[in-house]
Amino acid sequence: MKPVTHPLADLAASSKRFGARLLTTGENRLELFMVEMQEERERLLHAIVLALSVALFAFLGGIALTIALVVLLWTLSPVGVLLALTAIYGAASLFLYRRFASLQRDWKSFPATLDQLRKDRACFDEILA
Repeated sequence: MKPVTHPLADLAASSKRFGARLLTTGENRLELFMVEMQEERERLLHAIVLALSVALFAFLGGIALTIALVVLLWTLSPVGVLLALTAIYGAASLFLYRRFASLQRDWKSFPATLDQLRKDRACFDEILA
């Protein structure tokens, strides 16, 4: 003989299981978010250090090149040499600015977390429908 179960008891048990699964899923997503946050912070710090290093050495190289060219070509046309170097440096800065803008446009933060949250939403929509 089977024990008689009440519909409210079944509903309460199902609600508890659903709540436990929901909390577990939320905890997993929060852990994933924290891992990705750490990765983003480390990647950003690394990018900043590299960018500053590149900028420093490019600046020093540019100063040395500028001085060498001005000294070398001073007898021909001092103003012409300075204008040519200004044009070259301006073109280089414009090129680098466009690369930087492209990098910012294509930057994606927390892609795995967002993807997993979309999958969770689709799964819950499927369960609740």
